[in-house]
Amino acid sequence: MTGRIVIGSQTRITVSDDSDIGECRRSAKRLADGHMFDEVSAGRISIIATELATNIVRHAGRGEVLMQVLNDGTSPEFELMSIDQGPGMEDVDACLRDGYSTGGTAGCGLGAVSRLSCTFDIFSAVGQGTVVLSRSKPDDSRHQRSGPASALELGAINLAVAGEIECGDTWRVADGGSLVSIFVADGLGHGAFAATASQAAAEVFTARPFDAPAILMQSCHAALAGTRGAAAACAVLRVADLKVDYAGVGNIAGTVVTRDGSRGMVSHNGTLGVQLLRSQQFEYDWPPEGSVVMHSDGLSARWNLSAYAGLHLHHSAVIAGVLYRDFVRRRDDVTVVVACLRK
Repeated sequence: MTGRIVIGSQTRITVSDDSDIGECRRSAKRLADGHMFDEVSAGRISIIATELATNIVRHAGRGEVLMQVLNDGTSPEFELMSIDQGPGMEDVDACLRDGYSTGGTAGCGLGAVSRLSCTFDIFSAVGQGTVVLSRSKPDDSRHQRSGPASALELGAINLAVAGEIECGDTWRVADGGSLVSIFVADGLGHGAFAATASQAAAEVFTARPFDAPAILMQSCHAALAGTRGAAAACAVLRVADLKVDYAGVGNIAGTVVTRDGSRGMVSHNGTLGVQLLRSQQFEYDWPPEGSVVMHSDGLSARWNLSAYAGLHLHHSAVIAGVLYRDFVRRRDDVTVVVACLRK
């Protein structure tokens, strides 16, 4: 079975003053140009980056803008996400209306972002902060995806620890329609050697993304011999059966989340490429509209979506952004992947 494989890696820009607004705009333009977005699309992305960074400076004082290109080889999407722990918004709908402002500005920033985006979502809570998601597709017809639209909704955070250029974590999602396979790997430690190990595991997944997860763990273990080693996990979502097949080795956390609660999935101890004590696969129920959340140990496992009223109804990328904001461990690389199927 074949399917499109989605990958991405992020750039993080800390925003705290007006000079950072220009850096966000320039970085977004460089990334768009580097992925062959047409001039009109790149200009639109630059405006969105400017507005998101400006909103942080004016209303939160400090935050981050994350940017990445989600690429499946045919139809790239440019993602911008602003994250802050500012005062939050009492009335999100009012803040999206042109002319509304609490900071003495023209009040057209988020409304403009919404109009310019192909996908837009925002989650804000008073006293907790705000996460804003914007995705853009190129206007160039060469990048239009053929075939029916996918029901897969995906969000991913993938960032290196401060001071490192390469992230030792990686992720992949394979969308085969009837099967969706999610893979997360965390190379031992961080930096270039950790990245080499996790990328080797990702190459195994890319070659055979719909293998049974337990078999995939064994294949990764063999392929990682001679590397530093990695933790990894794979969840295969069986759409028709509403089931998840899962296997993991090491410190990757996997959870099925529903509106009624969550259930953790089991990973065994070990390090792929170094010591594989056991490779065992488990099956879990996956209710309609349920999400699968997987993350490396750069994120604390003490999160609970029920603490955020209505968050489960928001885009998977926004959920990933909130979890990253509130539970990241700054001493390590971090990866968070959230996936669900929306009707």
